[in-house]
Formats: sequence, structure tokens, C-alpha cells
Amino acid sequence: MAASRHPVSSGRRTLWWLPGSAATLVILLLSIGPLVALLWQAGALSPRALLGDPYLRHVLGFSLWQALLSTLLSLGLAIPVARALARRRFTGRRLLLKLFGLSLVLPVIIAIFGMVAVHGRQGWLPQLLHGLGLDPGNYLYGLFGILLAHVFFNMPLAARLILQSIESIPESSWRLASQLGMRSSHIFRLLEWPLIRGILPGLASLIFMLCFTSFTTVLALGGGPKSTTLEVAVYQALRFDFDLATAGGLALVQLLLTLALLLLQHKLQTTPASRLTSRRPCLRPDRHQKGSALVDGLALTMGLAIFLPPLLAIVVAGFNPGLLAALGSPRLWQAGGQSLGIALAAGSLATLLGAGLLLTSRHLRVRDRKRRAAALWEASGSMILMIPAVVLSTGLFILFMPFTDVFALGPWLVVLVNALMALPYVLRTLSAPMQLVVRQYDRLADSLGVRGLHRLRLVEWPLLRRPLALAMALSMILSLGDLGAIAMFGSQTLTTLPWLLYQQLGSYRLTEAAATALLLLTLCFSLFWLVERGLGGRHVDH
Repeated sequence: MAASRHPVSSGRRTLWWLPGSAATLVILLLSIGPLVALLWQAGALSPRALLGDPYLRHVLGFSLWQALLSTLLSLGLAIPVARALARRRFTGRRLLLKLFGLSLVLPVIIAIFGMVAVHGRQGWLPQLLHGLGLDPGNYLYGLFGILLAHVFFNMPLAARLILQSIESIPESSWRLASQLGMRSSHIFRLLEWPLIRGILPGLASLIFMLCFTSFTTVLALGGGPKSTTLEVAVYQALRFDFDLATAGGLALVQLLLTLALLLLQHKLQTTPASRLTSRRPCLRPDRHQKGSALVDGLALTMGLAIFLPPLLAIVVAGFNPGLLAALGSPRLWQAGGQSLGIALAAGSLATLLGAGLLLTSRHLRVRDRKRRAAALWEASGSMILMIPAVVLSTGLFILFMPFTDVFALGPWLVVLVNALMALPYVLRTLSAPMQLVVRQYDRLADSLGVRGLHRLRLVEWPLLRRPLALAMALSMILSLGDLGAIAMFGSQTLTTLPWLLYQQLGSYRLTEAAATALLLLTLCFSLFWLVERGLGGRHVDH
């Protein structure tokens, strides 16, 4: 055991720097190159001219305003929903919590389809209101629809995290509260709020950043120039107006604001203190107090009214009588094939780049004990979090435009953008398992002379195939549901399922949209299962 405190001998590993250097070089070229192109184009437009434009000031103000409102609404509903879930035990509670987790992995454009099916002009709710003699108007498109979609995605995330904090309150505190006869308001002020307040700044900054950088939601539900955010304005300036200077300037503003938000989120993010609590539900003294059932019922009703109908609409779409005819569309299957090819290429590239970075960083971290240098290597892969997909796509568009037909390179550029966007998830998935292999088996492999391809086949692959499969599956799913890159490089010959679904929703072809959403959803789940089981192999519990 004492020997493990000393650095592990690196033996004849003279090329430990090669995989990480190659991966870092690719990442830097694909991120710094577009940023230089953006700076070059933005240089033609002075900051005073950019910020002096009333429309651009409106876009910036609306981006911040809708993100702030979305954050306040999401948290304002999540807190009472979390309290209701903590207080009540009812049939379907566990299923509801699992569905709350689904909002994190569900492709945004599929959820938008569900919202259009419920709240669109021909949706369930407007039809119901028309039947009652009421005219709801076209409320889905504009600020209200954007806020509705953002609450759909972020309220479940916030409610789950707040519920975890509430459930970390020790059972002894509940017994004391019961003995003292504390009312619900006292419990909230003295027991729940101190924990909620601890995670609220980090949670609020995370939701604000997600809403500020939201592209698909605003593109689909914005409804016009009055409800446009910076990312959508960048896309419109490039694809509709072909104004490179304005697109570059806006993208640079978006990049700087995103960087500031990420730094703020990192500063505010806190790790809640973990407590060992009983798995047995605590008997809260306020569960039977007068009015508490009514308050919890109203909170759950409001939360479920926003969250469940779009999910139900996605399922019901599978029973549409015209679905079989829509599934026979050649364009649908062409888009499905292109989506699958892009997802496979992007997932493979992201996994390859992530593994290359981690091979070098784990050598520095575990064998040479150079933790700071290892962190810098890994940071080169995570730096892409600072660059939104639309900003990166805009930079690549400007970078390659003088030399070639950008749309001819469209599939490859979409693959590159999607791979880079998935890279941080690959690093988080593979980092710990790859370090563990070296810590546990490095000395044994060296003593037995197991090196090179033999080590890869006998040691690394059996132990890392499941994490590798998970990383690749996550990368593919993220690529399958992406709309940011394909919106910039898509054309008549390059159409993916998310882009096709967006076009169908824009023209209210809901039957065709249902077929596209069903195929996209099926591909997401099937591909994830096949890659995890095929590449990852059968899981054996020890």
C-alpha cells in the first residue's frame, strides 16, 4: 500500500504526449480558427455601430429579459412542486420523478413538437377552448411560448435538485419539528429554506445560461423579429441577410456574454453538503395541516399541466391514422439516413478526441503526479462550453467561405460542430474510469510486460468498453437531436430529422411532423440501446 503513494513508473512510454497533443491541436484549430474569423468580420463593424442599432439593442435586451423571466418562473414553480413531492406520497410519484429526468435527454425539437400539438393553432387546448366558445388566439408563438417551453425543460430539473436538498434534512430534525408543533411556514423558513437558499444561486445561474443560449426553442417559437435572441439573430443575419459583419459582431457579443455567464455560474455553483439519511420516508408534521393539501395539489396541478401534456402528445402522435402514409415519405428516410450518418461520425470523433486527451492527462495526473498540467490538458476539451454551437457554426462558415462552397462541406462541418459540442460529455464520462484503470492495473501490466496493443486488448478494452460505449452513445444522441449546426449548413441536399421536423412544424404539417418525431425518437432510443449493448457488451454484476 505504501508503494502506491509514489509516482508510478512510466517505463518506456515516450509517446505519452502524442494522443493528447493531436486531440488538442484539432480542438484548438476548430475553435480558435472560427473565433479569429469572427474577430476579423466584427472588426468591420465598430462596437458603437453595433450597439447603436435599435434592433440589435432590442435583441440583446430581449435575450436577457426572456432568460430572466424563464429563470424566475422555473424556480418559482419548482420550489412549491418540490415541497409538494417531499410532503406527499402518491401512486405514480416515482414515475413522475423519472419523467422529470426525461426532460434532460429529450431532443428539444421533439418536445417542441409536443408543445405545438397541445398549444398550437390546431392543438388540444385551443380546440377545447374553441369548443367552449372562447378564442385563445395564437398564444404559443412569441414571448409566452418561449417562456412556456423553457419552464417545461427547466422546472423539472430545478424541482429534482431542490427535492434532493429537502430530502437531505435528517430525520431527527423532523422529529424535533413534530414535537414543537411547527407549522408549514415555520418548517419552510427554518428547515427547508436554508438548504434551498444554498443551491439557489448556482441553480439560477445554470437555468439563466441555458435559457440565454437557447436556440431551437426561440427559432421554433419566437414567431418573428419581436421575439428574437442573439443566437437566432446571428443565424438570421448569416442565412437570410448574408451580412457577415453583423453576424460576426453579434456572435462575438454572444460569446463574451456566454463566457461571463459561465464564470458567474462557476463562482455561484456550490456542492450541497451530503448527509446520510434514511431511505424510509420521513413523517413530516405539516403533511396533515389545514390548507397544505390544497397548496400541494395546486402546485402539482400547475407543474403537471405544463409538463405532462406535451409528453402525452408525443405518444398519442403514434396513433395518428395518417402516420403510416407519412412514414412512407422518401424525404423522411433520406433525412433519417443523413442524421444517422452524421451521428455515427460525430459520436466516433468526439469519443476519439476525448480518449486522446485523457490518455495524456491521466499519464500526467497518475504516473507523473502533475495534476495542474493534467487539468490544463482536459480544460482544452472543456473550453468548447464557452462557445455556443451557433457561434462556432458562424465562425466556421465565415472561415471557409472565401476558399470553398460552404454548403458542399455542410455534412463535414455539421459533424465537426456536433463532435466538439459533445466532447465535454465524453470527458466527464471517461475521465474517472480511465484513471482507475491506471491506478489499479498499471504496475501489474508493467511487471508482466503487457504493453502496446496487447495491453489495449487484455487490460484497457475489457475495463473501458462500457464507459466508451456510454460516451459514444451520449455523443450520438446529442448529435441526432441537434438543430444549431444543421440550421447553419443545411440545404436541399442536406436535411436531418430535426431540421425536417422544424420545417414541418413551421408549416403546420402535424401529421408529417408526427412521423418525423416518431422516427427521431425511435432512432435516439434504438441507437443508445444498440451502442450500449453492442459496444459495451453484457453487464455483469460482481
